[in-house]
Amino acid sequence: MIPAAESAAALMRSLSHPQRLLVLCALVDGEKSVADLRHQLDIDQVPMSQQLMRLRSDGLVEARRDGTTVYYSIVRPEILTIVSALHDAFCATAPSSKRRRPTREGQSKT
Repeated sequence: MIPAAESAAALMRSLSHPQRLLVLCALVDGEKSVADLRHQLDIDQVPMSQQLMRLRSDGLVEARRDGTTVYYSIVRPEILTIVSALHDAFCATAPSSKRRRPTREGQSKT
C-alpha cells in the first residue's frame, strides 16, 4: 500500500497547479495542438510550455510532432478517471432549483 500511496501523492503534486489541471481537462477529449490548447485555455506561450514540460516529465502526457506542430495527449488512463471525478465535483452544475445547500443541523435547505 505504501508504494501506491507514494505514486498517488506524486500524481496529485502533478495535478496541483491550476494551469496543468486545465491542460489535462482540455486533453480529456483527445489530442490537441499547443496552439489549440493556448487558444482554448488563454494561457501565454511561456507558461504553457512550462506546464506541458512538467506534465511530460511526470509521464502524464506525450507529445507528437507533425511538421512544425506539436500535439499533446494524455498517456495514463487513470488521469481520465481523476479529471472526470474532479470535473463532476467542481465543474458540473445542477439546476439551481434542484441544488440544495446543507444547514448546520445536516438538513438540506432549498
